[in-house]
Amino acid sequence: MSRIRGRDTGPEMTVRRLLHAMGYRFRLHARDLPGKPDVVFRRRHVALFVHGCFWHRHDCGLAYVPKTRADFWQRKFAGNVARDQRTEQELEVAGWRVVAVWECELGDLASLAGRLAKELGPPRTLGRSDSLAKARRWARKTRVQAKPSPR
Repeated sequence: MSRIRGRDTGPEMTVRRLLHAMGYRFRLHARDLPGKPDVVFRRRHVALFVHGCFWHRHDCGLAYVPKTRADFWQRKFAGNVARDQRTEQELEVAGWRVVAVWECELGDLASLAGRLAKELGPPRTLGRSDSLAKARRWARKTRVQAKPSPR
């Protein structure tokens, strides 16, 4: 577990590249916010988390329970989910909107780009009305597949 990174992971970098290609500008890992969100849009009051399906227990095929030390892993996963819920509540009480991107969603970047555009609204860059189309072209060109967790 010491090799598990908390920031600048592969899925996080993919989401950041996609957001930048769409024309969004953002801040990273805001220490002053609960949970240190991966991507922060201060003007929009949106905190975006990029969750790994294994660690944060998404209900897809990537969230399995290891066969050895199952009780340890159950406690670990329950703690992660409880922390995520607590962080989300604290952010919402402070007036922030929380958006979660799951690792398994990175298999289809074009639909993820559409969902993020709906969640975030139009980017505030001037003269870039076709940023969503550019992001979708980039997503088609970049064929990033969600990697299954090591078993």
